[in-house]
Amino acid sequence: MNMLEYSKLILEKVSFDAGLFENELRKSKRNLFKNEIDDLRNWCNDRFGERYKSTIQKHLGVRAEK
Repeated sequence: MNMLEYSKLILEKVSFDAGLFENELRKSKRNLFKNEIDDLRNWCNDRFGERYKSTIQKHLGVRAEK
């Protein structure tokens, strides 16, 4: 399991709590490469965008337009 997949797993598990989600998102950003951060941002927006949109944007930035 690579760090991106591990980060996704952890974020899924802590998504019930906004504070935990934000802490784990911050940690994930420190442990991933730039291209992985882009992938994580897109995944987070798709999976948690309605609930944690501002947190995702704060820590991972805004999704690039396709």
